[in-house]
Amino acid sequence: MTASPGDGAELVRAIFAGAVEAGLRAESVRGASDAEIDAMAADQRARAVPAAAREVLRLIGTTHGLWLPGSSLGVDAVRGEAKNHAAATANAQNAELSDVDGALVLAAHGGYTYHVVDGADADQDDPQVWLLTEDEPARVAWPSVSAWFKAITPDVERYRERLEVMRETGSDFLPPWAQDIVVGG
Repeated sequence: MTASPGDGAELVRAIFAGAVEAGLRAESVRGASDAEIDAMAADQRARAVPAAAREVLRLIGTTHGLWLPGSSLGVDAVRGEAKNHAAATANAQNAELSDVDGALVLAAHGGYTYHVVDGADADQDDPQVWLLTEDEPARVAWPSVSAWFKAITPDVERYRERLEVMRETGSDFLPPWAQDIVVGG
């Protein structure tokens, strides 16, 4: 995803709108306030919150629904402890992040994988996102926060197809995520 300077938040909103248009129920997620976002960043000792990351959190920062199910994502889930673990992982690997101490952790999974904005890039509108995983080399996995958000956006069509098959086969059980998807018209 290519972006012009200053349009990271707009790209994030467009990605979210696309998911809703595809059939994700907008009410299945809940965003965070700027005060909640700032408190999360302060708890992480992050240098700043990039505009694109702030917009992600404004949209899904309190309840993230089908975005990275099973992972920690949002203002209450990714706090100082996650940052400490991510920093320890980066330092143990001698990761090439320029400012680990000022980094912002966007998501954590299982206490061993982290999606991170380098503190040196945190003042950018839509900076690259690093993938830190224990016992694997750290790397830039996404060229921007908006590309990261697009990559983690649920495949609503796939969810809808699964639901339609379940309903067509008369399944009595619908998974909890079924309430987050609009099926049919």
